[in-house]
Amino acid sequence: MALLNILCYPDPRLNTVAKPVKEITNHTLTLIESMIETMYESNGIGLAATQVDVHERIIVLDVSDERDSPMVLINPEIIWTHSERVKGEEGCLSVPNTYDGVERAIEIKVKALDKSGSTQEIHAKELLAVCIQHEMDHLIGKVFVDYLSPLKRNRIKTKLLKLQREENH
Repeated sequence: MALLNILCYPDPRLNTVAKPVKEITNHTLTLIESMIETMYESNGIGLAATQVDVHERIIVLDVSDERDSPMVLINPEIIWTHSERVKGEEGCLSVPNTYDGVERAIEIKVKALDKSGSTQEIHAKELLAVCIQHEMDHLIGKVFVDYLSPLKRNRIKTKLLKLQREENH
């Protein structure tokens, strides 16, 4: 497989709304394997196709301690959300070296296709629930910094644009 290039905030392509996957093809399966490889290589616990400039409703994640249990969710939809919310530190492969508090539901149920096209229902709690919600935000063109105050968001944007300029020189 191939390592994919991860888009960096504030790249406007991160705000693209992903389209549903109509059919799972060999191209889809290759993309999924490359996304998993890219997620592991980048020390992430989740990656949405939007982050690698593919605007299809696909996310991969692995919150296991051993980093050997990748999950694939195609066309995921949240079908139930616990009313209790918790604020936790989040980071993102598209917003390098930046962490801040985001409020999320502590527990969710998600319906999605797996890579063989079978429907699965996942009851997720704690880190897995947070990770799924975070990655699903990418599919609607939302980055975790969108939850922060305009002041914090602008500071992050300025810092990352400066880093990108320095890397390009």
